[in-house]
Amino acid sequence: NGAICIQPCSPSFHGETSFVCEDRKWQMFTDACASLDIQSLFQHIHCTPQRCTSCLVVAVASFSFYSLIFSTLFSFLQRISEPDFSCIIPDILSSPAIPGNIADIVELLRKISLLLSENVNRGKMQSYIRIANHILNSSTISNWAFVRDRSAGSILLDSVNLFAGKLLLRNGSESIQEHFISTKGYSIHKNTSGKSFDFSMEFNNTGNITGHVVIPEEELLKLPKTSKAISIAFPTLGAIIETSRLDPGFVNGMVLSVSLPQELQHILLTFEKVNKLENVKAYCVGWHSAERRWDGRACTMKSDNISSVVCICKHHHRTFKSFSILMSPTMLRNAVLDYITRVGLGLSIFSLVLCLIIETVVWHHVTKTEITYMRHFCLVNIATSLLIADILFILAAIVHSTALNYQLCVAATFFLHFFYLALFFWMFTLGLLILYGLLLVFFKITRSVFIATAFSIGYGCPLVISILTVAITEPKKGYLRSRACWLNWYETKALLAFVVPALSIIVVNVMVVVVVVVKTGRSSVGEGCKSQELSNMIRISKNVSLLTPLLGLTWAFGLATIIDSHSLAFHVMFALLNAFQGFFILLFGTLLDRKTREALRMNCLSSKRKCSLAKVKIFPPAPLNG
Repeated sequence: NGAICIQPCSPSFHGETSFVCEDRKWQMFTDACASLDIQSLFQHIHCTPQRCTSCLVVAVASFSFYSLIFSTLFSFLQRISEPDFSCIIPDILSSPAIPGNIADIVELLRKISLLLSENVNRGKMQSYIRIANHILNSSTISNWAFVRDRSAGSILLDSVNLFAGKLLLRNGSESIQEHFISTKGYSIHKNTSGKSFDFSMEFNNTGNITGHVVIPEEELLKLPKTSKAISIAFPTLGAIIETSRLDPGFVNGMVLSVSLPQELQHILLTFEKVNKLENVKAYCVGWHSAERRWDGRACTMKSDNISSVVCICKHHHRTFKSFSILMSPTMLRNAVLDYITRVGLGLSIFSLVLCLIIETVVWHHVTKTEITYMRHFCLVNIATSLLIADILFILAAIVHSTALNYQLCVAATFFLHFFYLALFFWMFTLGLLILYGLLLVFFKITRSVFIATAFSIGYGCPLVISILTVAITEPKKGYLRSRACWLNWYETKALLAFVVPALSIIVVNVMVVVVVVVKTGRSSVGEGCKSQELSNMIRISKNVSLLTPLLGLTWAFGLATIIDSHSLAFHVMFALLNAFQGFFILLFGTLLDRKTREALRMNCLSSKRKCSLAKVKIFPPAPLNG
């Protein structure tokens, strides 16, 4: 597995094909076999010397006046110096759209955009689009998966945007269309009413899809002078870009690019959905040219129905010029999931607040011994960590849904990661406390040493892991998951920085429960009675034995949603268990603990007695008459 084999191409092609061994079978990895010669094609774009000579002969023979000869000569020299793309079109269109040729054509278009993009008239744009259309055909999408340069689709997008942005407009407008790429341009000024671009293009043999770009009137008022607006539509480029990306989200509409003056920042885009799925969320995104990825920060969603999505996007001439919609099969849009999450989180936060209030009320009654103090100290920190994590979960959802600053999303994810880890490390501290009480009977630690050690484990370890995770993955923009304020999984596996410690702690705590069962069984046989300390340890182990499987089961279902992202059952179970964790802590950590219930009852009786005495003092009995 993993071995690479490289084979030369057949005699009529140049390059090589590489294969990788997977499950004892050779699978094609990249195919660089090509029949085109890019260097030769690029040189043929310019006129040849023979053609120039014949042009001059005709010019001299046609005119007798010297002044007219020189002016004609100058005009011909200008025409000769201008590139002519049409002369290479037959060679390109007759070549097969195999991966090697696709890579060469992308490189050719990139060179043309960088070196020959001056004075782009209608003829040049038509020739350029015909070349691009050849490799954007829906029948070639599968071949893009084997192009050696995985960023070829992004390079093509940037090249077309750059070249089309130089298009000269005749009579204030221009429209050039092929089957799989279309370009439109208009002259705009501040007095223009809202300008729009409408596209209806073929996606595959099943039918057309539409796209709509609108420049709002309030944006046009920002223009200091007459300018131009260019828009390009790609019905298949989204699927092409997907072939080189690991993210499971797929582009579900056109890719619409715009070239606008710097003063115009916001545009309105309407995308028709290719796959009209009811229970899957749609996301408005912009293509980040520098980072070569879809970025949800560029757009906010205005409306979403079964057939189309309306997005408000911010245009930036260096980063965000292309936009589309993503549909993620891993993000099920289901009313049951939303309801469970909202109700569960509300109940969880209420339960945790109630848990902390009860612990505050009974604290002096239940912390009389060192062991019970340590137990309740851990329980308070577990509840506090989960309470803060639940609140941060809501804030992270708000930050993401309102498309706020990217750094805010990073900060929300960092603290969410930290406090979820703290929850598990305090559970781990509780497990260590059980081992300390059972195995180290003659070794006593002071309260201050315990607090210092517990804080180092409970908050120190999560802090180190959280800092290392963000420091390693964020410089490469691999910290966040796309379309959510949470740890990345598909590109950098940053989520492992939470999953591995959490599952490891669950395994350790299950082993601790087994030790408790064995130890208490031997004690009951050998001693005949249980000491107070042993009784306390059994109470603590009951908490751990109940909470650990519940937390473990919660995140086991969380891992299952990643492995089988299409299963609604896994999503519902994870949402149920995750949302009700706070209730579990209140129930098994506080309400079902006998000592806590007794202390709470005593406190209530004491409060009633105080209340009765207060009534006697405030309302003394009336004196007897006589």
